Amino acid sequence: MIIFGGSAGETLAVRVSLLTGAKLGKVKRQRFPDGEQYLKIEEDIKGQEVVFIHPLGGRPDELIMEYMLTMDAFKSASPKTISVVIPYFAYARQDARFHPGEALSFHLVAKLLEQAGASKIYTIDVHLQRVPSLKEVFKIPAINLTAVPQIAEYINRVFQPKNPIIIGPDDESEQWAKVAAAKIKTDYAVLQKTRFSSTEVKVKVKAGEGVNVKGRDAIIIDDIISTGNTIVEAANLVRKAGARKIYVGCTHPVLSLNALPLMYSNGIEGVVGTDTFAGPISFVSVAPVIAEALKKK
Repeated sequence: MIIFGGSAGETLAVRVSLLTGAKLGKVKRQRFPDGEQYLKIEEDIKGQEVVFIHPLGGRPDELIMEYMLTMDAFKSASPKTISVVIPYFAYARQDARFHPGEALSFHLVAKLLEQAGASKIYTIDVHLQRVPSLKEVFKIPAINLTAVPQIAEYINRVFQPKNPIIIGPDDESEQWAKVAAAKIKTDYAVLQKTRFSSTEVKVKVKAGEGVNVKGRDAIIIDDIISTGNTIVEAANLVRKAGARKIYVGCTHPVLSLNALPLMYSNGIEGVVGTDTFAGPISFVSVAPVIAEALKKK
C-alpha cells in the first residue's frame, strides 16, 4: 500500500503512513503562469494499492480540480486499486433542491469524484441529513467513518467535566450524541433547530422531552461548526436549564466569520475539533480513524 496526500492532506498522509507502516508517496506540484495546476506522481504504482488522502475544505473548487488531475495521473500509472479518503466532503450540505433552479451539489460532486476512477471512498462524519446513506449517492463502495468517540474521549480526559451530559443541537446530531454518550458512559439529549438563513438559527427543547442538565456539565456535539450560531443558541438554552459548564466538540471546525470568539464570549469553556479541517482547535487527529479503516480493507 502506498499513501499519497493531496495539498490539503499532506500532514494527515504522513500520520496515516506512520500508523499503518505503509510507504508515503511523492507528488510534484506546481502552477503554470496562467494559474493552471500541474502535478506528477513520482512513484512506480503499477499493480499497487494506492490510498489518496484529500480533504476538500477551505478551497473546495481548487481542491476538486486537484483531485481530478491526481486521479488521472494515478490511472495512467496502472495501480491495482485507488482508495480515496475525503475527511471533509465539500458541498455535502446542499443535499436537496430547496428552491427551484438550484444545483444539487452533493450528488454532482459525488458523481465527479466517483467517475474519476476511485475503487472505494471513505469520508468522515459527512453531513447526511436528507440522504439516509452514502449508498444512495455512490455506486462504488463508500464508507462513512466517525471521529466522535475520539472527540468525546479528548474532552472527557482534558476538561474532566462534572457529571457530563451530551447535547445534540438538532435532530441530525442525535447520531453523534448517541456515540459520544456511549464512549464516556453517560446520557444524552437532543434539541430542535429551526434555520431561518445561513447565519440565523433558533434552538429549543424538543416537545415532550425534558433536558436534565441542572448542576451538570454539558458537552455539545455536532459534525460541523461554521458560524457558531447553532452552538451558541444551544449553549444558551442548556445554561438557562441549569448547566454548570459547557464544552463543545465537532469533527469539522470550519469556523467561518468570528465563530470561535463568538462561542468563547458566550461562556463556552472549551471547543475541540479535528484535523479534517485544520485550524486553531484541531486538537484531535483523525489519522488513527483512517489508519484503522485502511487496515481492515
